[in-house]
Amino acid sequence: MNEDELKRYSRHIRLPEVGLAGQERLKNARVAVVGAGGLGCPVLQYLTAAGVGTLGIIDGDTVELSNLQRQILFSTAHMGRNKAEVAAEVLYQQNPHLDYTVHACFLMPENAEMILASYDFVVDGSDNFATRYLVNDACVLLNKPLIFGSIYKFEGQVSVFNYQGGPTYRCLYPEPSELEACSIVGVLGVLPGLTGCLMATEVIKLITEIGEPLSGIILTFNVLNFSFSSFSFALNPENRRITALSAPVEIIPELSVEKWLARMNADESLLLLDVREPQEYELDHLGGQLIPLSELSDSYESLPRDRTIVVHCQSGVRSKKAVQFLQDKGFTRVYSLRGGIQAVRDSANLTFQFP
Repeated sequence: MNEDELKRYSRHIRLPEVGLAGQERLKNARVAVVGAGGLGCPVLQYLTAAGVGTLGIIDGDTVELSNLQRQILFSTAHMGRNKAEVAAEVLYQQNPHLDYTVHACFLMPENAEMILASYDFVVDGSDNFATRYLVNDACVLLNKPLIFGSIYKFEGQVSVFNYQGGPTYRCLYPEPSELEACSIVGVLGVLPGLTGCLMATEVIKLITEIGEPLSGIILTFNVLNFSFSSFSFALNPENRRITALSAPVEIIPELSVEKWLARMNADESLLLLDVREPQEYELDHLGGQLIPLSELSDSYESLPRDRTIVVHCQSGVRSKKAVQFLQDKGFTRVYSLRGGIQAVRDSANLTFQFP
């Protein structure tokens, strides 16, 4: 390490448990962070500050206004840009000594092993069960330790999976939970910060080989009363016998811009539902009914079940979550507009009169 790095990390180096050897382990470590959202942002910031040499940032989503309440790497100037790319730019300003590898895509069964193979540790900061099972299975196949965190309203969870042959995510959650996504029910903005700090702590412990990792232990906490509890869970050997990625895939019915236009011209009863925030709607809209995703759980009963509903957002991410929610509530004729309003604007063969 050069003089600047020695000074930058001096408080780490002074700790006998870490020392120069531990700091060099951090510098040589390669960590992949799946998701640059509420959990990924604080994890990335603290791992950057700690001097983790290579950070892989995996996220295909774009920055949206509703992210700014908790995703503290981003600002209003970043809206509409890819989260992974923005995160790398901001983190470089924080610590230029590291290598930031941007994966501006969503993790899928066809790319998960290829992307994660070159990293030593994997952090799961995703917000849906399909991705969590996918990340877990890829880490089992690749024999990579997995640091996990999740949040719900005012509660957080942190654990370590697949560490030295220990339990996996499937050992703790054999089946997906029925809890709704935070985008539907809401989440206290500081909660992912606290959870992400704990996740980053587990990463640093594993890299420097200090302390006792949360392997086979799930730490849960509630920020309303600051109660912390933990319980242990055991390895089910069957969950380590994965031979191929078979994560559950959320099947979300989608319509392309062209198919949406055709449906709209043929079906006058079709309802277009905009699940963005009011500020976004004021700037640009397609004339649809506005129900922000964060308010859908309180307003979905007002939607007609006998009409076809096409849901859209800015890029197609929130609309998928809205469709999944409506499907869970018994709606059968509901679709997500692929690519959102941006795809409509970019369509070269558009025959649609914008409001």
